[in-house]
Amino acid sequence: MARKRLKVGILFGGRSAEHEVSVVSAQAVMAALDTQRFQAVPIGVTKQGTWLTPPDTERALIAIRSERFRALEEPLGEGILHRTQALGALRRLNVVFPLIHGTNGEDGTLQGFLELANVPYVGAGVAASAVGMDKALQQMILRQAGLPVPQSLVVTASRWREEGPTQAREVEGQLGYPCFVKPANSGSSIGTSKVPSREDLADAMAEAFRYDRKALVEQAIEGRQVECAVLGNDHPQASPLGEIIFTREFYDYVAKYEDPTTRLIIPAELPPAMARSLQAMAIGAFQAVDCAGMGRVDFFLAADGRPYLNEINTIPGFTPVSMYPKLWEAAGLSYRDLIARLIELGLERHGERQQRV
Repeated sequence: MARKRLKVGILFGGRSAEHEVSVVSAQAVMAALDTQRFQAVPIGVTKQGTWLTPPDTERALIAIRSERFRALEEPLGEGILHRTQALGALRRLNVVFPLIHGTNGEDGTLQGFLELANVPYVGAGVAASAVGMDKALQQMILRQAGLPVPQSLVVTASRWREEGPTQAREVEGQLGYPCFVKPANSGSSIGTSKVPSREDLADAMAEAFRYDRKALVEQAIEGRQVECAVLGNDHPQASPLGEIIFTREFYDYVAKYEDPTTRLIIPAELPPAMARSLQAMAIGAFQAVDCAGMGRVDFFLAADGRPYLNEINTIPGFTPVSMYPKLWEAAGLSYRDLIARLIELGLERHGERQQRV
């Protein structure tokens, strides 16, 4: 007798600035899913926050399939999942694979919704997702765990309005220039600026505050950018390391998704001792925030060889050419098998939750 396939909800899109990246990731996962074991059930969320039915999601994907980085369109008439309908649709699934990057997808809100619905899902839980998204809170936890992170300041929009000159002096005194300004809650370098002088600071702050009420101002680390993929629940494993080579001033949105000169070097050319140290730090960061399933940990290697842990991403880019799956491919785990393993880990985590009172 043939084994019944698991219904896997591929939840993607969303209202964040990373909507288009999420659409690309979802298309890749659905194309690679092992159809002998799993049945993909696509659920798209438009930029306006409308949840689409699976049939309407499929129609929307067909309409944009020939174009890269295209947003889901609002449906006309039928095809909308209202809140109670969305809960019902989710409960008919065996597991959900969340691929909504950024706010309202990667920040714990979606994970909380899925837990309220008692639906198994892939990846980090509520707290780890929230901490992974909020770079300011994340750095506090990583520092507490003894991991090396760049020096930084947190500035809120209200404090900047009320005490801008004082805040600027603090940036100069503690960090100096150049520095980086980024929204505390954002991804794909959206809203991030490299600030060469005090004259550029106000514009960088304004850009960051377009996306979040908190801005993280960081010292600029000149050097190499190295990444490590982590996979597992309570006993995570670290992948080989990869290095990103880019020609733009920093690794911004264009360098990540649009510049053809950006290259991934896998494995990164590093001394074995340094590679092992970074892998241990990646696992340490994963465990410090209580991550689960997957996480990509990004490092800076300064010119003097000193490593700095930049951040952990709990829903990394997931196209076949993204760093996270490419690193596991280098370790011998194919894209299709990686997806299956993540689904297994999500079901395992849910099963453990069900056993608790």
